[in-house]
Amino acid sequence: MTTATLTFNEGASLPNRSIGAILVDSGKLSPENAERILRLQRERGLRFGDAAIQLGLLSQSDIDQALSRQFDYPYLLKGESKVSEKVVAAYNPFSKQVEALRALRSQLMVRWFDVDAKHKALAIVSPESGEGRSFIASNLAVVFSQLGERTLLIDADMRKPCQHELFGLDNRNGLSGVIAGRCTVADALQRVPDLLDLTVLPAGPTPPNPQELLGRPNFTQMLTDFAQDFDVILIDTPSGTQYADGNMISARAGASLMVVRTHVTHISAVRTLAEHMTSAHVAVVGSVVNEF
Repeated sequence: MTTATLTFNEGASLPNRSIGAILVDSGKLSPENAERILRLQRERGLRFGDAAIQLGLLSQSDIDQALSRQFDYPYLLKGESKVSEKVVAAYNPFSKQVEALRALRSQLMVRWFDVDAKHKALAIVSPESGEGRSFIASNLAVVFSQLGERTLLIDADMRKPCQHELFGLDNRNGLSGVIAGRCTVADALQRVPDLLDLTVLPAGPTPPNPQELLGRPNFTQMLTDFAQDFDVILIDTPSGTQYADGNMISARAGASLMVVRTHVTHISAVRTLAEHMTSAHVAVVGSVVNEF
């Protein structure tokens, strides 16, 4: 009987590593069971995943996740991460919802990010509350990171911050603390476990003066500095017609994406926000009708 041995190369990049090695490293498979799968694979001419499923050692979702990691397209399994299931792009990247988000990503690349090397930041705005602005921001951040873009998501909604909740992160240090000089950028930036190339800067403790903080020169300098380290910077903002913060943030970013929702957003509010963007010389790259 031929014995197959699964070998590991810690320095190898994921696309060059076998599915078996990835599954063993993730704890889904023991080395002994990996060898059983390899034996059946060779004896019957099966693919590794088919052999594993036939032996009852792995599920199709286990195989799909390993393939996604092998091709540098990671996603999460439900119940195995602190990331909220509202971040659908992190859990179900092949759904119609996420396909629509990828289409939006492509449009943003063509209309903004690829137009000029200096185009790194984009504010996600909406006229009112309840239109899904934070949902779009969080999921767009994931799909950009899955593309291999070094992505930073900034929660600049200091009124009702939620990105730390969506990604299961600590909010004790964040944007408010960095601008106020209470913590460093290094203290506040947080990588999202298991999602390559995605970093989040949470809002931090709610200050009494969000608009004044965002108007400080060091916020503008912060965005300039981030542009050296990240390819895409997405900024979640508060309601555009209720607070002036969104206009100020958009002006610092240079461009915005407007999110509206059917049967929720009022046309008059859209018109008002568009006028604010125009007066602030902000390029409105596009608009999204959120039906999720």
